[in-house]
Amino acid sequence: MKYRRLGKTDLDVSVVGVGTWQFGGDWGKDFNQSEVDAILSRAKALGINLIDTAECYGPHHLSESFIGDYLSRDQREEWVIASKFGHHWEEQWEHAWDTQAVQKQLDASLKALQTDYIDLYQFHSGSDAVFDNDALWTMLDKQVAAGKIRNLGISIGSNANIYQTSKASELHAKAIQVVYNRLDRTPEEEVFPSCIEQNLGVLARVPLASGLLSGKYKPGVRFSDNVRQKRDQEDIDEKLRQVEKIKAEEVPEGVNMAQWALAWCLQHPAVTTVIPGCKSPEQVEVNAAAAELDIVQDTHPLAVTK
Repeated sequence: MKYRRLGKTDLDVSVVGVGTWQFGGDWGKDFNQSEVDAILSRAKALGINLIDTAECYGPHHLSESFIGDYLSRDQREEWVIASKFGHHWEEQWEHAWDTQAVQKQLDASLKALQTDYIDLYQFHSGSDAVFDNDALWTMLDKQVAAGKIRNLGISIGSNANIYQTSKASELHAKAIQVVYNRLDRTPEEEVFPSCIEQNLGVLARVPLASGLLSGKYKPGVRFSDNVRQKRDQEDIDEKLRQVEKIKAEEVPEGVNMAQWALAWCLQHPAVTTVIPGCKSPEQVEVNAAAAELDIVQDTHPLAVTK
């Protein structure tokens, strides 16, 4: 596994992390604790130290609770835990952006994660209107000073949101999370140059384009999970036709396409880490192997191998 310093933080994160939206049950599978334990244990054995989650991944902090149960039986200090704020589940999924609500979310996340601190606490895909709230960021700075948060970050909702990206350093945020993959290179235009200029860490989410870049699907496939079945079928089919062309023209023969897609993201000098989701220890193994692909021209100035 390779590790990179996450921007201006003091965190060295594995270049492949574990995204955990799937633990909340929205991706066609309901998880139990033993299944989560198996995934995280295999990740750790392979050198992965970064877990990305959120308060709204499943009702009542479900994803965070699975992770917290695991952490209570493991060595917390060996993990980098990234979570997010701005939404919550009660009887239904809702936005929650005011200062008091975010404070409540933070305390609930700490309880669910069974930890005293969150390594990276990220503004979660909110509008510019709720982003521009001095009281919110002042409160978050106080939580950093109190030790509940080690670092602040911004998970931008739009891949072209240069406004929130450009304000990161001013708000003491040290990392940007953004959708980036071979099918969506939008961040290369403005967001990534700003991240490099500010020395911000970058977490590339959806690096497999919600599974389309895994190489497992053909045009015409129908998804049954809560997330992908809501998407336009014509758009999915068009993207899968692009994937077939990419596989034929860009992916070396004999190379697993999912691994290639993750390694492709890691070649960009702005990208610190990719955070693909995974439903089994076997998928963790496939993802982790992307760090070792020879096709990666790793020119990142803070890359090290362990």
